[in-house]
Amino acid sequence: MALEHAILVSLLEQPGSGYELARRFDRSIGRFWTATHQQIYRVLRRMETDGWIAAQAVTQDGRPDKKVYSAAEAGRSALGAWLREPVEPETVRHELAVKIRAAAFEDPSALIPEVERHREGHAALLARYLTGEQRDFPDPSALDAQQQLQHVVLRGGIEYERMTLAWLDDVLATLHRLHRHAD
Repeated sequence: MALEHAILVSLLEQPGSGYELARRFDRSIGRFWTATHQQIYRVLRRMETDGWIAAQAVTQDGRPDKKVYSAAEAGRSALGAWLREPVEPETVRHELAVKIRAAAFEDPSALIPEVERHREGHAALLARYLTGEQRDFPDPSALDAQQQLQHVVLRGGIEYERMTLAWLDDVLATLHRLHRHAD
C-alpha cells in the first residue's frame, strides 16, 4: 500500500486540509499506516498534480486561506484498482521478541522493565480504542456500510491489543519465573 491509498480513503471518508489529514493520521489511520506531516503534504501535492485529488481554496477569517482536498474521479479509479490487487501477508519485525530470546544469554529479569513499559503502552492504546468505540459506534445495529467497515477495522485493533497484552503478560510471568529460579 502506498501512502496515496491511505490518503484517498481518508479523503473519501471526509474531505479535509493537509493539517486535518495529518491529525487524522495521528488519531486513527496512523495506527495502521504511519506518515509524517511532511510526507502527507508532499504526497498531497503529487496527488493533486496527478489528478487524483482536487483542492478548493477556503477563506478563513483572521488566518491564511487553506486548501481543502477531496478525492477526484481519477483517485477513486486508482483506489478501486488497488483494492482489487492481491495483498501479500505482512512480515513482522519485532525487536522486543528478539530481545526476549536474547534474554536466555543474559539476566532475563533485566528485560522486565522494558516488557512492562510495552505492556503499559498497549494497555493505554486498548483503552483509547475502547473509548473511541463507545463514542463512535454506540449502536452497532444502526451503522451504515462505511461505519461498519470502520468499526470492523477498529475491532481488529482492539483484538490485536488484547492479544498483545495477553502475550506480554505471559512474557512477564515467564521472566519472573526464570528470575525466581535463578535466585
